[in-house]
Amino acid sequence: MAKQKPAFQPTFAWLLRRPACFLGFGFGSGLAPVAPGTFGTLPALPLAAVLMTLGIDGWLLALLCLPLFAVGIWICNQTEAALGVHDYGGIVWDEIVAMLLVLAFTPNTWAWWLAAFAAFRFFDAVKPPPIRWFDRQVSGGFGVMLDDIIAALMSLLLIRFTVYLIY
Repeated sequence: MAKQKPAFQPTFAWLLRRPACFLGFGFGSGLAPVAPGTFGTLPALPLAAVLMTLGIDGWLLALLCLPLFAVGIWICNQTEAALGVHDYGGIVWDEIVAMLLVLAFTPNTWAWWLAAFAAFRFFDAVKPPPIRWFDRQVSGGFGVMLDDIIAALMSLLLIRFTVYLIY
């Protein structure tokens, strides 16, 4: 299913005038002209690294994803309304929250984080069942957030199974 485009091209200045859209576009990372979902996922890596350096463990990071998910529904709804488009590719708050969830239960090494990033991007981009069903059937900010959380859970299954096999 082809994604819709807004009637205008969002800019960084446009985002700065709209705080919800600034967050929805992942602090501007969703403005990337190519692969905004991939670029939009990147802020989760340093964010998770900083939080873990500050002593937040995986379970607490996962717990933090709950309010981020809830606020994300509102952020995505606001951003969709401002753009006039459902699930525009530049809306990447969902990718950030989902990637934080994946990193919460991924071994804390850059090699594993890179594998987790690749797994999440695969599941989020390809949208195998059941992700595709949720992506197509659940609308609004909840739908934008939900399909990425399901992609995160599938990524976690793959990563944790691989960790189990190796260790």
